[in-house]
Amino acid sequence: MNYLLGIDFGGSSTKATLLDTAGSIVAENTVAYPTCYPQPGYCEQRPEDWERALSDNVTGLLEKCSVAAGDILAVAVDSATHTWVMCDENFEPLRPAIHWTDSRAVRQAGLLEREYGELILEKSFHRPDPIWTLPQLLWVKENEPALFARMRYLFFEKDYIRFRLTGVYCTDYVEAQGSMLFDGVRREWSRELLALAGISEAMLPPVCAPTDMAGRITGQAARRTGLQEGTYVICGATDTALEVLAAGAVHPGDMTVKLATAGRICVVTDRPYPDRFLMNYPHVAEGLWYPGTGTKAAAGSYRWYRDTFGGEYEVLNRQAGKIPVGCDGLVYHPYLNGELTPYGDPVLCGSFVGIRASHTKAHFTRSVLEGVSLSLLHSKKALEQLGIFGGPRATIIGGGAQGELWRQITADCLGMELVKTRSSDSSLGSAMLAGIASGVFSSCKDAVKACIREEGVTTPIPENREKYERLFAEYVRIHDALAPVYHARQEEGI
Repeated sequence: MNYLLGIDFGGSSTKATLLDTAGSIVAENTVAYPTCYPQPGYCEQRPEDWERALSDNVTGLLEKCSVAAGDILAVAVDSATHTWVMCDENFEPLRPAIHWTDSRAVRQAGLLEREYGELILEKSFHRPDPIWTLPQLLWVKENEPALFARMRYLFFEKDYIRFRLTGVYCTDYVEAQGSMLFDGVRREWSRELLALAGISEAMLPPVCAPTDMAGRITGQAARRTGLQEGTYVICGATDTALEVLAAGAVHPGDMTVKLATAGRICVVTDRPYPDRFLMNYPHVAEGLWYPGTGTKAAAGSYRWYRDTFGGEYEVLNRQAGKIPVGCDGLVYHPYLNGELTPYGDPVLCGSFVGIRASHTKAHFTRSVLEGVSLSLLHSKKALEQLGIFGGPRATIIGGGAQGELWRQITADCLGMELVKTRSSDSSLGSAMLAGIASGVFSSCKDAVKACIREEGVTTPIPENREKYERLFAEYVRIHDALAPVYHARQEEGI
């Protein structure tokens, strides 16, 4: 039997999923790598850490099962959208990669919005924000001019990893859409947007379809990773695009709720919906899109909380489960790196409000979970106002979806049934995409039929839903009161 390998690079780790051609998961493996925060608002990763983790991940995966590397039919890699790294003429990185959640380019994004906002929205379907590559490029140009002058190639994360596997320089149209350098209508690099960045098209990769065969594993990459030389490598796509596929969302109106490093609610549509507070990306299924909202620090909030204050997730969840809805007045806002939907405000800060002497660590833990879910409720309301909300049922995806307590809190906040599948990881989506590209599956719908296994449904508890609606109003009032303080502090350089 032949096998399909999908490898995801997320906010803090790489996960690999090995799929057989009947659609069953044979093995999974995960290897962590660090994310660096050199200054407030900065978020970076080192490409050499991606490479080390890739080799360790593939080696660990193959050790878990009896599958030989030569039996892998095709490989696909995905990663978080528009995390990018600049390279010199020898394809060597000039600096750490700037992660998409980085918010250092506040001034540059503001300038772009004031002077070119309508042009950028027309071309890219997005409004300027520090998360996009264009304003981040301007930050590097202004603050690291010597490095900027040496840049000859711009890679996105998964494309850099694939280049190290195959020696082929390319990207896909989903990834390109997230750069704010791409014309989403013409599906080509935009001369107008490239001019704003001060770079040429020669610095950017050729754009392919996600299912295109990009290249083959080189001998050097085979020795480094344990993969078979000559194995096909698919162009691939971004993590959310492939999570949407792995969730089975391939029909207009299908929805996903994501609890990963970032939080998303995505709705499958037949066209983009350009808006200040939405992210618009084409689906890997031709002709479809998945416009979605954004909570910058969802599971990222929980990871920050655990790493800062200590504890194991299982213990934290068990203790938080004993705390009542609303955490006895303690409210958390997950604005660790600013916020996307519905504010588009990179200056916002995270906060715990309403602290009393009676509050325990368990209260703080639950308030983090509730605060993220309330942010997703804000996203839901934004989609409803735009008239594109899908309905009362969605598939819940991301690492945070594995926790029963958080699934229930999210279902209660949203007032929605949340379907959990056997796996909705983007590495599964990548493996499915490899199967589509190599002819194992005839289409995205065929891949979904073969590979997706529903495990259960979390139903909202009506009385909790009512409590969270009341808490949401307070959640918004707290934001409205604190936002002017954060902006004043920004102006004062605090």
